Amino acid sequence: MAERKLTTFVSGFDYLEAPRWREGRLWVSDFYTHQVIAVDPEGRVEKVATVEKQPSGLGWLPDGRLLVVSMLDRRVMRREADGSLAVHADLSGVAGGPANDMVVDAKGRAYVGNFGFDLMGGAPLETAKLARVDADGKVSVAAEDLFFPNGMVITPDGGTLLVNETFGNRVSAFAIKADGTLGPRRDWAVFGPLPESGDLAQFFPKIKVAPDGCDLDDEGALWIADAVGNRVIRVAEGGKILDEISTGNMGVFACALGGPDRRTLFLCVAPDYHEDKRRGAGEAALWTVKV
Repeated sequence: MAERKLTTFVSGFDYLEAPRWREGRLWVSDFYTHQVIAVDPEGRVEKVATVEKQPSGLGWLPDGRLLVVSMLDRRVMRREADGSLAVHADLSGVAGGPANDMVVDAKGRAYVGNFGFDLMGGAPLETAKLARVDADGKVSVAAEDLFFPNGMVITPDGGTLLVNETFGNRVSAFAIKADGTLGPRRDWAVFGPLPESGDLAQFFPKIKVAPDGCDLDDEGALWIADAVGNRVIRVAEGGKILDEISTGNMGVFACALGGPDRRTLFLCVAPDYHEDKRRGAGEAALWTVKV
């Protein structure tokens, strides 16, 4: 795999997730400072929103208003034109654990994942439902029986949703119907076996790739942050790993393509994901690498 130079873009954060390149800036959530920030190409940081229940996935409605997943109360918040936050959707009837990443389509429909169980509290692994939030805030179940649905992308034609299952050793694909409902799940990439029980400690050695945040490149390959492998990988449909970039002794939990030509890969890195170690530590950073 190719050797590439990793560069620190900005640093001093707690735990970064859900990077998105939009309108010439990189937008990202910092879990434990409760901030959504936007960073310009010179590294100037603007605090865009404060989400008390921990921000995660980001997206935008067609009119440009920002949507933010509020993890711990399992809501999607909407940033109004005056900067205030309003509840856009309540996911508590669908999400079995903290809400996490999200993707929003061109019609303003959001697909939102969740843990499915209390990971931080040591609960046994359970499958999760994927939520669909229509542009008016109506919530429904989009898919079921997913192993920690996390990073997601929609193909450029709007026809397929790709969902990373962090504890499922796989990326799943769903056809998106005209009304936003999803067709049956199919394998897009499989890296290893599915969990056979709720015992995470027993399953961890069997994780080949823990797909977390991701982004789709112009050739249809998926850049994936491997949450347990300290690497990002570029994967073709079918599961072949086309490229791999190590992050050394730092974990990488999300990635996004950006820059004027979408050839800069932004990496959300931190020593680990454990809240008790990350909160207030200021050890998380955004790294960049040319791809």
